[in-house]
Amino acid sequence: MTHKKKKISLPAALRKEGWILLFLLSIVVFVGYYFIYTKVLSLKTPRQMYLEDKHERLSATIDLMQARISEVEKKLTTLSERDQNVYRTIFGMTYLHDLKLNNGVDSNRIDRIIDNLYKVAYNQSISFDTIAPLAENINKMALRVPSIPPVNMSKIHISSPFGVRSDPFEGNAKVHMGIDLAGPMGEPVYATGDGKVIEVNVNFFGYGNEVIIDHGFGYKTRYAHLKNYVVHQGQFIKRGDQIGTMGTSGKSTGSHLHYEVIYMEMRVNPINFFNAKMSESEYERLVTQK
Repeated sequence: MTHKKKKISLPAALRKEGWILLFLLSIVVFVGYYFIYTKVLSLKTPRQMYLEDKHERLSATIDLMQARISEVEKKLTTLSERDQNVYRTIFGMTYLHDLKLNNGVDSNRIDRIIDNLYKVAYNQSISFDTIAPLAENINKMALRVPSIPPVNMSKIHISSPFGVRSDPFEGNAKVHMGIDLAGPMGEPVYATGDGKVIEVNVNFFGYGNEVIIDHGFGYKTRYAHLKNYVVHQGQFIKRGDQIGTMGTSGKSTGSHLHYEVIYMEMRVNPINFFNAKMSESEYERLVTQK
């Protein structure tokens, strides 16, 4: 059996393969159109315009978020500064180092910025929670802070200030951790704030007869070289209550009161806590007004 090769005419072949040619031609036309549209005429495609529009809207949203974040940062910074420099100072509280905005690390990352804001806001909330009870007891605190002289200053003079001085026994320079108030033997000595007597000591080679009062809120006071004391350990006393009389007990060169103010276990200058020029009548009114 023999097979005859069927011949296909040129028109028929063109008709049969025309779709392929048409497809190839369309690709060439599209590429040419795209090249002219984008490169020659510098026009944007619908896809590019859509993406640019979306980018602009996202950029506007980000700018708005950054503006709001900046506003929140300013408010938090103001609150933190007020907390550190006003509230905590008034109530004698320690400085908090965690209440700071951290803009230096990845500040262009909004998620990091927001996390930082949440952290600062949380810490600020905790800080205010600790301050709130103190604010409620501010009247109580005002009576406890040692803010009056321990003796009637109209009859007394400061014989040795706070700080470095020449030691009266050894002659060399030493740090004096309180102030010495010189006056007549037996002059009344008063508590400078409400509190609890936590120590009544007798030390013949040091402070002599001394009384230490814990006023709370981080404050304590020491009254040393007393002739005698009229309080006992554990006793609660009020500002202006007499605790003893001025003397020269212990290591002393004359009749005087060694007075210290201790804040957060650190000695601070007592002269900053009272008016040394207070008149006798003013002082009498303070120590008699309970």
